Amino acid sequence: MSKLENPEPQPTLIFDRNGELASKVSNSKIEGVSLEEVSEHVINAVISTEDQRFFKHNGIDMIGIARAFLRNTIEGEVVAGGSTITQQLSKNAFLNQERTYSRKFKELILSMKIERTYSKDEILERYINQIYFGEGAWGIERAAQIYFGKNASELTLQESATLAGLIKAPSKLSPYKNMEKAKERRDLVLTLMRNEGYISQAEMEQAKAEPIELIGKGQEKYKGNYPYYVDQIISEATEKYNLTANEVLSGGLRIYTELNPAIQKVVESVYNDDANFPESTSDQLIQSGTVLIDSKTGGIVALVGGRGDFTYGNFNYATDLVRQPGSTMKPLAVYTSALEQGYEMTNRLLDKPIRIGEYKPKNYDGNYRGEVSMYEAVVKSYNIPAVWLLYQIGLENGVKAARKFGIPLEKEDHSYGLALGGLHKGTSPLKMAQAFSTFPNNGVMIEAHTITKIENANGEVITSWEEKASKVTDESVAQKMTFMLKGVVSQGTGKNANVRGIEIAGKTGTTQVPFEGTNGGSKDHWFVGYTPEIVGAVWLGYEKTDKNHYLTSSSGSTAAVIFQKIISGSMDELGEKEFDLPLVGKYLKEKEQERQKEKGRGKDRDKDRDKKDRGKGNGKGKGKRDKNDEDD
Repeated sequence: MSKLENPEPQPTLIFDRNGELASKVSNSKIEGVSLEEVSEHVINAVISTEDQRFFKHNGIDMIGIARAFLRNTIEGEVVAGGSTITQQLSKNAFLNQERTYSRKFKELILSMKIERTYSKDEILERYINQIYFGEGAWGIERAAQIYFGKNASELTLQESATLAGLIKAPSKLSPYKNMEKAKERRDLVLTLMRNEGYISQAEMEQAKAEPIELIGKGQEKYKGNYPYYVDQIISEATEKYNLTANEVLSGGLRIYTELNPAIQKVVESVYNDDANFPESTSDQLIQSGTVLIDSKTGGIVALVGGRGDFTYGNFNYATDLVRQPGSTMKPLAVYTSALEQGYEMTNRLLDKPIRIGEYKPKNYDGNYRGEVSMYEAVVKSYNIPAVWLLYQIGLENGVKAARKFGIPLEKEDHSYGLALGGLHKGTSPLKMAQAFSTFPNNGVMIEAHTITKIENANGEVITSWEEKASKVTDESVAQKMTFMLKGVVSQGTGKNANVRGIEIAGKTGTTQVPFEGTNGGSKDHWFVGYTPEIVGAVWLGYEKTDKNHYLTSSSGSTAAVIFQKIISGSMDELGEKEFDLPLVGKYLKEKEQERQKEKGRGKDRDKDRDKKDRGKGNGKGKGKRDKNDEDD
């Protein structure tokens, strides 16, 4: 029990893809305060939310367990738990998160021992001083400072309810990230407090009417290596492997990852140089996120999720962002599906003004060319050919194709704007990089991931990554898409992504601002590109786009340039320099043979005509016509 007196978190060790130690992670300093130094509202809110019978049980609440079991049975899923505050304290302090009966048994024994060793107030004090409240805040004192710029003793009723509501899911319920969800959770806590008799109906209603005003003192800078990559590791460990933030940050784990430290350093260097980005306004920084994936393994080799100072738990623009992907959707929703249905790169596509219902797409340059080949339409990123082609192959086929690539779609996305990436909500750089990894991997998409395995402090493997692969398209289709996307970089809209000495394929994407009067201003800039080994997605834009905050250039001059700098700086880490496209080579050879045969047949026809013309010209046949002349 002495561990609860002065908790000493064991750091978690992060290893790169070569098994070398890359970073150490531990929770930030815990600023302990006595229960007397904490607002009574906090104590009441925590008890109402986490353990309503806290003062009535001996560490194990059999009535609470029965209630939770009954509710879960009625709902048909786990919607409630029966863990007490004492059980949560024992789990965070002494145990790992393995889902076994032996661990649960240990938790119960430890809980009863804690109850025999400490008073209820002492247990509650240790709990609120060690629990994680999100935004890098461990313990109630740090949480009060980070969210509201005050001491825990000064917290109001609504502020106390807000913080108590964060305990369930601090990363998702943080008002810094989602004010609406934070308010909903706060109001639920206030309702529970009224039901338990801690506040009156009038106090509840008044507190619910108050806004959540964030006046935090700010968080300390993260001091470990590769902060955004480590942040993603923590998210993956908690969301995919059901570990708690407490266990990841102070459980002494050994986490093995796909991190390539050399490439990660290059990406961080690019992001630390403001000259690589358009100039921002004085009141808002142009944000950006980049993720790079090994196309053959799905391993995330590098990741940076934002610009400016980093704090653990910050919004990650590489993984959490949801924005319209613009023209980077064309290869996924249109051209791959068209190739699967028998269209060829040389087929002619319509490039004239069209109207489908009320939808009237336009090319970005306002010009029309009558017809263009599919190859030219991809390389030059023309809009009308893509929409027209989606109409020809069928909208539902485009929707199915996008979903096969792992792009989340909603009911509102079942429209022809899908061809141009005009999604109702959108997607993230991580999802786009994962989708494009299908092409260099010959039609197979591997789920993106950072973690390969996790060991406990004793070196025992507690979980490991299992490959999730899906065949998205045929090998020949994937190679044809790579061939066309190479053209985008060598001679099209992605020229600025070109790197001497290595082949690159990719696609630019730009979305329009949702208002008039910007002279072609844009909201989002994308570039999704790849070498024979790695795939990268770059996004940049303002977090809040309005008439004073929008981009004035094109993605080819911003996102493509960032990608180019990353690849050029990572050349020593890239082995394969050229794409292997044997099926495209075979296809082009067959097309050339057909062209030569057709050319030969044309020459033969010309010769036949010459012979007939000469026959008509001799004296003997003068004035007569051959009966076969009519067929000619």
